[in-house]
Amino acid sequence: MREVNYNHRDTSRRRRRRRKKSHRMSLAHKVTLLVSLIFILLFAAAVKFCLLPALTGSGMESYNAPPSSLISTEETKAASPAVTMDMLYSPCAILKELDSGDILASCNASERIYPASLTKIMTALLAIENTPDLDQPIGLPEELFSELYFRHASVAGFQPGESVKGRDLLYGILLPSGAECCLAFANAISGSEEAFTILMNRKAEELGMKNTRFANSTGLHEEGLYSTAEDLSILLAYALGNEEFRKVFTTSRYTTSPTDIHPDGITFTSSMFQSLDSASIPGGEILGGKTGYTSEAGLCLASLALINGREYILVTAGAAGDHQTDPYHILDAQNIYGQLGRLAE
Repeated sequence: MREVNYNHRDTSRRRRRRRKKSHRMSLAHKVTLLVSLIFILLFAAAVKFCLLPALTGSGMESYNAPPSSLISTEETKAASPAVTMDMLYSPCAILKELDSGDILASCNASERIYPASLTKIMTALLAIENTPDLDQPIGLPEELFSELYFRHASVAGFQPGESVKGRDLLYGILLPSGAECCLAFANAISGSEEAFTILMNRKAEELGMKNTRFANSTGLHEEGLYSTAEDLSILLAYALGNEEFRKVFTTSRYTTSPTDIHPDGITFTSSMFQSLDSASIPGGEILGGKTGYTSEAGLCLASLALINGREYILVTAGAAGDHQTDPYHILDAQNIYGQLGRLAE
């Protein structure tokens, strides 16, 4: 009979048990490592998505925003349609939304220009602000007319010695661009045109018209009379906030009260509306405007339009041409306002 070595058998069993125990310990160690690794990853994610944005003062959304989103935003802005002033007859122009004052487009808007009869916007505004009762008559003495006739200034049609209601003079300033109406108000308010221009320049300073100087009330050419399209847009926006000014500015036709010299009154037609085939534009209409012209200033226009429920003002200056050529300043307004209307379609 073969002899059995029990000691060897026990030893083998102990070895197998140790190997099994070692295997179980190794597996437990691996599980522990795996759990530790998962915990570390979760902690890192928490730091990245929660703690780091809090420490840097930014939220998760801004922290996680990819750079491509910024690029696409800029590309969208660059690709969005806008009003262009490349094809204007007028070398200086500015377009604003009236309520917000936002500049939508401009071209040489801060360059000095001769404002011509756009000067009369300031004269009309001050006439309203400094005349307690516009229905009271104001005289037009003979001495007001001599220089106006000599310089071929535009007149409304009142005669030397005539006494006219202030309201009628106001319409005479803004519709037919009557220089005699300007001088009548200047004398009535300040005693002379020279004194009235002090009032004009003081008001310009108050409004922040930093590149403007008035030398007369009519806009007749003088070297010391200058402004910019930007400054004139500031003036127009302010003036349109005055109910009386807006009413006159947006009137196309008006008949004055009877006087001794004009028993049937005088009928005025706006110089802008006279040159418009139609006030209609895509999405709206041109509501009103003031034209200006001297040979040095060229054709100028300050206007107001309503397009798709919003009001816009446009000032253009320096267009080549005169009263015998095409109305390039008005064609520019139709161009710009037309672009605005079509962009919203």
